[in-house]
Amino acid sequence: MPPLTDPLTLGQKLVAVLESGRRTATYKLAVLMALLDLAVESVPDDANDVVDINLDDLTTRVIELYWRQMRPLDGHRLRQSSDGRGVIFDAVAHLRSSVTGAHRTPSVDLVVAQGSPECIAAHATVKQALVRYPLKLLQNLTTGADNERFLYDDSWMGTGSKRVIAEHGNALTLFPGVCVTLARLAPLLKPAFQLAWVDDVRRMNRSVLDDGPDLAHHLFGADRISLQRAGDALTQEFGASCFYCDASVRAARHVDHLLPWSRVGIDGLTNLVLACAGCNSSKSDLLPAPEHVGRALARGRTVLDQLAVEINWPSQYDRVVSAGRGLYTTQPMSTPVWQGRNQIQMLTRVDFVWPG
Repeated sequence: MPPLTDPLTLGQKLVAVLESGRRTATYKLAVLMALLDLAVESVPDDANDVVDINLDDLTTRVIELYWRQMRPLDGHRLRQSSDGRGVIFDAVAHLRSSVTGAHRTPSVDLVVAQGSPECIAAHATVKQALVRYPLKLLQNLTTGADNERFLYDDSWMGTGSKRVIAEHGNALTLFPGVCVTLARLAPLLKPAFQLAWVDDVRRMNRSVLDDGPDLAHHLFGADRISLQRAGDALTQEFGASCFYCDASVRAARHVDHLLPWSRVGIDGLTNLVLACAGCNSSKSDLLPAPEHVGRALARGRTVLDQLAVEINWPSQYDRVVSAGRGLYTTQPMSTPVWQGRNQIQMLTRVDFVWPG
C-alpha cells in the first residue's frame, strides 16, 4: 500500500491518466469524475483514513453523468466509444428510453429510487462493466507491469463476477489519505476531466459534428434540465423573494444551485434556492459563505423532502450535507467565499456544525 499521497503527486498522476494515450471511450473520465464527487461527500474526520467507496454509489454516479448526455445534439445521439465497447453507454441509453414518458424524462435519482426491473438490470450491467474495464485499467499509466497503484487496490478487478465483487465488500477502498486529497483537488481536476471528455466526444463524432455546437455546454452545462418546477414549488412554499437578499423575485426569478453546479452538480431541491438576478450573477460559481448553507438546510428536511415528493423531484438532503461538509473542510484557508452581492470574504475556518 503506498504512503500518504500529497496533492501535487496525486494530481500529477491523475493528469497523466489524461495524457496516457488515445482513449477509445469516455468511461475512465466518467469514473474519475464520479470518484471526485464521492470523495468530496465522503471526507473522513481523520485525513489519513482509508475510505470505502460503495460500488453501487459509484455506478449510480456514472449513470447520472451519462443520463444527462443522452439528448440529441443537432439531431444526433453522440457516441461515447470508438471501438464498439459501448456497454455502459448503451445500458444507460436503453434504461432511459424505457422510462421516458411522452413529455418528460424523470430524474435518474428517482429512477434508481423506484428500483424497477429495468433499472436493476441496467445498474448491474454498468457495475460489472466498470469493475471489468475502467476501474481495472484506470491506474495503468505505463505499458510495464510495475504500475504503482495510487488510488485503490485493483488486483481483484478485471472481472464482472458478482461473487468476486461481493467478496470484496461491493466496494473499492481508497488508500490512506487519498479521499481527502481527491476532495482537495476536485475543483482543479474536474474542469480538466470535462475538457478531455469534450475533446474525446468531438473526436468520436467528427462525422456529425464540426466546431460549431457548444459541446461543452451540451455535455456539462448546468441548465440541461429545466428548474421551472422546482422554482414554482420553492416560490409557493417559501415566498417569491431572493434567498440571499430578500428582494422580490416575482418579475425575474432565478433558481440558483447553492453549492455551485461546477463543484458538485447536485440538482436536488435541498441545493436549490430562489435568487434575484443581481445575487445570482454576483455569486456565479463561488462557494457561498457556510452560513448560507446552514440557512438552506434550516428550511427543514421534512419540508424539503415532502415538497420534492409533491413535484416528483429529488431532494438529496443527505448529499448536500455531506458535500457541504467535504467542500468546506478541504478548502485552503483564504479561499474566497461569497457573502452577498459584491461581498467576497476569505474562508478562515469553518465554524458551521454540519448536521448528520
